[in-house]
Amino acid sequence: MRPSRRTILPITTILFLVLACAAEPANDVVQTNNQLAASILTGPSMQTLWVLSDAFGGRLTGSPAYQRSADWAAGKFRSYGIQNVRLEPFNIPNGWERGTARGEMITPLHRPLHVESYGWSPSTPDGGVQGEVIQIGDVSADAIKAAAAQIKGHIVLIDTKKIYADGYRKAAKLMNAAYPLFRDAGALAVISPDREPDNVLNAHSAGWHAALSPLPLIQLGMEDAKLIARALPAGDVRIKIEIQNKTSGTTPVNNVIAEIRGSEKPEEWIILGAHLDSWDFGTGAQDNGTGSAMVLEAARALASLGHPPRRSIRFALWGGEEEGLLGSYAYTQAHTAELEKCVAVLNTDNGSGHPKGWKVEGRKDLMEAMGPISETLKGLSGDDLSMEVTYDTDHGPFMLYGIPALDLEVDMSHYGEVHHKSSDTYDKVDPLFFKADTAILATTAYAIAQDPKPIAPHIDHAAVGEILKKAGLDELLTDIGVWKP
Repeated sequence: MRPSRRTILPITTILFLVLACAAEPANDVVQTNNQLAASILTGPSMQTLWVLSDAFGGRLTGSPAYQRSADWAAGKFRSYGIQNVRLEPFNIPNGWERGTARGEMITPLHRPLHVESYGWSPSTPDGGVQGEVIQIGDVSADAIKAAAAQIKGHIVLIDTKKIYADGYRKAAKLMNAAYPLFRDAGALAVISPDREPDNVLNAHSAGWHAALSPLPLIQLGMEDAKLIARALPAGDVRIKIEIQNKTSGTTPVNNVIAEIRGSEKPEEWIILGAHLDSWDFGTGAQDNGTGSAMVLEAARALASLGHPPRRSIRFALWGGEEEGLLGSYAYTQAHTAELEKCVAVLNTDNGSGHPKGWKVEGRKDLMEAMGPISETLKGLSGDDLSMEVTYDTDHGPFMLYGIPALDLEVDMSHYGEVHHKSSDTYDKVDPLFFKADTAILATTAYAIAQDPKPIAPHIDHAAVGEILKKAGLDELLTDIGVWKP
């Protein structure tokens, strides 16, 4: 990976400096954090990550692989001597497992197509669907109604260049509203070109909440889509698509929760989280095996101290993140009565790039409060603080309650090369960056949990709303049903 503005020192040098600092007079937090960093830098986190990625593979929410990894993770927490470990179930409306996908152009040229099913798409009928292609560049209700006669019995190819011209959020909302209209108009299937060159496909689903799509939805390689689009003006293009997926009804999924009880203020708690689920093209190494392994390794190092901090520390491995932060949202709903005692949430879900620091999700007060902690992270290149506001991972549901939220910030300049792709594998993880990121997570957590005062106050609903509005997220979160202005 390309270094950022600084390059962290070789791991042996970092370890020497950490141990040397520990020998000097220092306050208890600094001494303990030196101990944590040393434990992590020499610890077994790469082995933990290898098991998550290579032994379990892609951990699709609700799948057998996900459940096996959740059971294994609970066992890992217990092996660290943590007594309070539990699986907390929530339900998703539909279970889904990917099957086979095949596509071919029949006329005017016979050739295979690079296709995969969208997540949570139903199967085509046995034998697939075959039909002429119609390209659609306007998915408004009026446009689909006007073109219903042409759509019936055809396979719809979405002209993403036109539809996404006004931005992703607006287009995604229009597309989700259009799918049932295409079904009602008699479309056989809907195809969307992928955005990656070389016919590389990205795993994703059409919407949030793990709801089944109203008709078969197919991803098509970029170059294949361009071939079809070029052929359409000259005459009919006929293709055949077959996808076979396994679907089920309401399916239970487990979050994995562990807790180290605080020594002086056990009723107050912070939570360290990452999502355990992944997509299934690759083996979910960077997204989000690294985050899950960071949480497990932070738990191991903190438990090994033998003296818990003032506040309790909870560790969470979430399910259902890829389908819309379902596991973390379910947790906030199940634990609403005790969220007032949650001092902070620390999340990691940006891969394990060169460390940078923390996102404070638009809160100036949190940025100021984090200043002294960030100073201690300079040696790990973790002292940056970003005001960027996101609702793209599991800190989000906690942020909506006004809880101070920190999202681990790393260099993501190469993250897109593996994100949701078949290339998201163990060999793409830099051990040095990964261990440094983990040390930042664990030491920040200990500093916040040990501080006699909360890192920052909870903010009220109106203040959260202002942050969301400024970030342009309020309308999106209202549309998906997680926010009421």
